[in-house]
Amino acid sequence: MYYSEDLIEKVRSSNDIVDVISSYVKLKKTGSTYFGLCPFHNEKSPSFSVTPSKQMYYCFGCGEGGNVFSFIMRYENYTFLEAAKMLADRAGIDLPQAEYSEEDRRKAELKSTLLDINKKAALYFHHQLKSEKGENGRNYFEGRGLDEETIKHFGLGYSNKTSDDLYRYMRSQGYTDDILKEAGLFSYSEKGTYDKFWNRVMFPILDINGKVIGFGGRVLGEGEPKYLNSPETKIFEKSRNLYGMNFARISRKSYILICEGYMDVIALHRAGFTNAVAALGTAFTSQHAMLIKRYSDEVVLTFDSDSAGKKAALRAIPILKQVGVSIKVLDMSPYKDPDEFIKNLGADEYQKRIDNATNSFIFEIRMMREEYNINDPHSKAEFYGNVAKKLLDFSEELERNVYVEAVAKEFMIPIDSLSRAVKTLALNYKVPVSESDAGNYETGGIGSREKKNKRPKAEDGVKQAQKLLLTWMVEDNIIYNKVKDLISEEDFIEPLYNMVAKLLFEQFKAGENNPAKILNSFTKEDEHKRAAELFNTSLTENLSHDEKEKALNEMVIKVKKNSLDYQFKNASDFSQLQKILEEQKKLQKIHISL
Repeated sequence: MYYSEDLIEKVRSSNDIVDVISSYVKLKKTGSTYFGLCPFHNEKSPSFSVTPSKQMYYCFGCGEGGNVFSFIMRYENYTFLEAAKMLADRAGIDLPQAEYSEEDRRKAELKSTLLDINKKAALYFHHQLKSEKGENGRNYFEGRGLDEETIKHFGLGYSNKTSDDLYRYMRSQGYTDDILKEAGLFSYSEKGTYDKFWNRVMFPILDINGKVIGFGGRVLGEGEPKYLNSPETKIFEKSRNLYGMNFARISRKSYILICEGYMDVIALHRAGFTNAVAALGTAFTSQHAMLIKRYSDEVVLTFDSDSAGKKAALRAIPILKQVGVSIKVLDMSPYKDPDEFIKNLGADEYQKRIDNATNSFIFEIRMMREEYNINDPHSKAEFYGNVAKKLLDFSEELERNVYVEAVAKEFMIPIDSLSRAVKTLALNYKVPVSESDAGNYETGGIGSREKKNKRPKAEDGVKQAQKLLLTWMVEDNIIYNKVKDLISEEDFIEPLYNMVAKLLFEQFKAGENNPAKILNSFTKEDEHKRAAELFNTSLTENLSHDEKEKALNEMVIKVKKNSLDYQFKNASDFSQLQKILEEQKKLQKIHISL
């Protein structure tokens, strides 16, 4: 599916990137650029830049960058078409019926058909639950305390004991095996075709728009696995969807409750906690965190209170922190899960537990303490030492001191001793000790610290020169005019750099300078990100006029020499070699004056 390049550019140019992004991120103007905290990773010091002249954003911390389309796609988890429609609506532009390429048409038809199959399957399972064959399923749901209204609200169903009921039904609806194989609902073998789900109560999985994209099924009686989920398909990605999110996203609560399973979500929603969601039989992922971040900056983890639930919480905490979400952990003891808790103590008591949920950092320290024997002096001292190291997670001194006080009180550690230990470690690891230095360091796991501004592995000098040259040309038209007779797009050897340079030089020749438009040519996420970086590369030093002139000459010579060396290696005849040798001699005479 595609729109014309002119229409896409009209939509992009009608949506000022500062206006769009400022509705998501608080921006502050510094010179000609706006800065804010990056919405794509957790940071304390703003490294997320938005440049009006380029109509681009770029984060110098995590490397995310692009134009207004890529920001909406990344933040809202939209496809390009969805982002284009949203921005067109925002600008009051009517998009015509989109044209389809043959490949896009095939993909769109496949997704539409799979959604139809899943919808019919959900209706089929729901009908089975209400039929005579569904008695086992009804007994299970009734035993879990679910009424008819709840069953209907979540579209719950039942797959009976016949192993190919759904398959025969779908074939009767005219679907071929070729398309049914893509649905993930059936198993094909030499012995025949069978339903993946049979003798299970069924939980339809809906995307945020309320469309059925997959299923979860719990076996009745003996059988493994206890819970079975749809496999990944063209419409279902476990790592990008959360059960119950279609309801939670419109909840009036300011936070999201994250629990473990389908019945936990249903139990919480029945009790009035319509902001509850759960992962779909997979570990919590960064995509899950980003999806939650779209709707809330606060989460409360309500995983099971057993050992597995605590480990799951410890795994989820750093993932959520990475996207800048505030986290608390709910204590459900003496009960195992939300369903059991609410049945015994009720919704009001559960709300009290939410209100008094534990700060995630304190929770991590509590879990750490369980690994030590506090009655043994050596083990106790080791625990205290690792607590001090863990407190270095906080790069800002003021925030770190607040947590030093809280941890000392919670775990009965002498505050003066803990404070001295933290300060000693901070000096040893060169962690900032004043707010002005905050954010210059990142933290690793427990006890590990790594400088954020530690010198990275030296990047290829030629690539760096090419990136700098492209950035400088975009930022200052004079640069292009100074180098256009010395450098061409063919001198940018790296394929991606070459394509960007070609598009940029074409713009310059037409009297245009529009890097955001160039990014429309890169639809693959990795290429788009790398292309954005080419327009946002800079030297760390503030250069004087003479220093900038010297740097420009050095990078032009480096780029040109690399290009000539490449041509020399690939020359096919003597006349080419002679020409290249003559060009190489001219390198020493290059002098660009600013």
